[in-house]
Amino acid sequence: MLRTLLLTAALAGSIVAAQADTTDNQALQAQVMAAERAFAKTMADRNFVAFAAYVSEEAVFFTGPKPLHGRQAVVDAWKRFYEPAKAPFSWEPDTAEVLPSGTLALTSGPVRDPAGKLVGRFNSIWRLESPGTWRVVFDKGEDVCDCKGQGKP
Repeated sequence: MLRTLLLTAALAGSIVAAQADTTDNQALQAQVMAAERAFAKTMADRNFVAFAAYVSEEAVFFTGPKPLHGRQAVVDAWKRFYEPAKAPFSWEPDTAEVLPSGTLALTSGPVRDPAGKLVGRFNSIWRLESPGTWRVVFDKGEDVCDCKGQGKP
């Protein structure tokens, strides 16, 4: 009887801990989605300084033929996207996943041209660098294939 009670208590504790972990992970996913949306808003708002604040010092962005290493290289290359009065593209997350450790996350979503046409998808890896401060450490976009003419749906 005592053994059954202890086993039941241990099982109940495990279920509560698993539910807490799920809740914590959902909260972290919401944080990362909010960070990604705010990051994307820097483009819409033409706020280059705010853009730079979301880029980690150790960032690697795959922009162009060679990866850009470090915040300074990224902001130097991306400055051109912030110079025109109108944003040359926009993005928004539709996916976020966070590791159980709560310190590393992935966001992904569509990239659109100024007319709203889907032109690509982005994939960003975020790191929690201090409490409540997520920064992009890896970023890579990919073109969207117009596959209808290639026997694909």
